[in-house]
Amino acid sequence: MKIAGVQMDVSLMDKEGNLSRIIEKIKETAAAGASLTVFPECALTGYCFASLEEALPYAESIPGPTTDRLQEVCRELNHSVVIGMLEQAEQGIYNAAVLITPQGVLGSYRKIHLPYLGVDRFALPGDRDFTVHSHPEANIGLNICYDSAFPESSRIMTIQGADLIILPTNWPSGAEHVAEHAINTRSMENGIYYCAINRIGSERGFEFIGKSRITGTAGETIATSTGTDPEILYATIDPARARNKRVDRVPDKHVIHRLADRRPEMYEKITEPHGLQPPNRD
Repeated sequence: MKIAGVQMDVSLMDKEGNLSRIIEKIKETAAAGASLTVFPECALTGYCFASLEEALPYAESIPGPTTDRLQEVCRELNHSVVIGMLEQAEQGIYNAAVLITPQGVLGSYRKIHLPYLGVDRFALPGDRDFTVHSHPEANIGLNICYDSAFPESSRIMTIQGADLIILPTNWPSGAEHVAEHAINTRSMENGIYYCAINRIGSERGFEFIGKSRITGTAGETIATSTGTDPEILYATIDPARARNKRVDRVPDKHVIHRLADRRPEMYEKITEPHGLQPPNRD
């Protein structure tokens, strides 16, 4: 399965302009032989909204007008796409990622871990269980940005059978070490592929650092951006490698199996309430 990740700038509050650029890039990656293209977090809307009231007009339902338009493109090109957007709900908005195929919305995700930054200050925390989506070419899990800093997210989806985890992200300055180390670690500790696609450019005083990357089942870097310019990453993944968790380094003498070797009975403390309060949210 050949996948692509589009590291791009995004214009705040310009859905039509962003969508036009997204469609243009899908056509480019499809022509290059990719069957799935990944875009950054909030690629449709921008991220640094100043209030819930400012963000609300740019949120929409999933499925909705944008996913319908992208489905048409996917149908025409026999392609799939993951984009970040704001999802409208009765109770407010969610920072969401959506997986669209020629048949429509295969699945969506609402960001669970919310930093005190940008639209996440006003978004609702995700309220759905983790789900792995059965794409024709691979089993795909979705996370968004800050979720990558919490290893439980990737581990749960690995247990559910994920071959590939996709992370649309908006890493700003200060997140360099996450980009450079956490993504490879999530791949290595779970034996999966990981595709983290960041934006570039600046928005209301925040600089976005690029550093998009795609990693393999041993934690190796398959593709990485070379800087903070617009760039498309390509990688070919083999889901069969992600499904074989047993690594025989020396037959009968050194065998690694990071799922079979877990000790869940020793991890109960992880799920105990911690009593800490997140920063105040407006």
